[in-house]
Amino acid sequence: MEKRPHMGANMERPCRSSKPLAGDRHDRQCEAMNKPQHIIALPHYSGAGHTAQLARAIASGADEAGARAVPINVEDMTADAWTTLDSANAILFGAPTYMGSVAARYGAFLEEAGERWMDLGWKDKLAGGFTVATFPSGDKLSTLQRFSIFAAQMGMIWVGPTDIGAPVFPEREGVNADGGWLGLMATSARSPRGAVRGGDLETASRFGGRVAEVVQRFHTSNR
Repeated sequence: MEKRPHMGANMERPCRSSKPLAGDRHDRQCEAMNKPQHIIALPHYSGAGHTAQLARAIASGADEAGARAVPINVEDMTADAWTTLDSANAILFGAPTYMGSVAARYGAFLEEAGERWMDLGWKDKLAGGFTVATFPSGDKLSTLQRFSIFAAQMGMIWVGPTDIGAPVFPEREGVNADGGWLGLMATSARSPRGAVRGGDLETASRFGGRVAEVVQRFHTSNR
């Protein structure tokens, strides 16, 4: 009996949906599902749950665009988690900004990951970053700079968000409200406690979709 082919990370998938979609949305989903599927890893640390919410929103946007997003909690690193990072097409680094810098626990993860520096194990992977703080500024730029410098030292290729929101486009209220383009910046919501602003979650989803599209374009052009 002929065996069915195994559906690997870069195999095209049939366009099927459990829910019927109309018009352009159906076409976009079909197009995404029929592209080779690439892996986007999201190693993150989440002190109070905000960063984990962003990781889930990014993963949702990436999955919708045809990638396979894999959130990874750096507090629970296993051999399988490191294998996922080593085999991923893109890695998005995520952690809260505490007292003007990346959370210390995440810094420890970066130092451990830095063992791959000498043999350039992550060279030419795409990279990006996301962070959250209590205030709209919160010195979040310093965390994203730490991520981007780390990626540069590892020989990775950085991808940032592109969304322009209000007041430039008033109809996009809440999208990229903090005006972050080096990476995704989010602010914790005042109510309910422990939440992230809805516009930031939408921006996160858009960022995931952007990275998935760049990964697809990058790997198609390098075949």
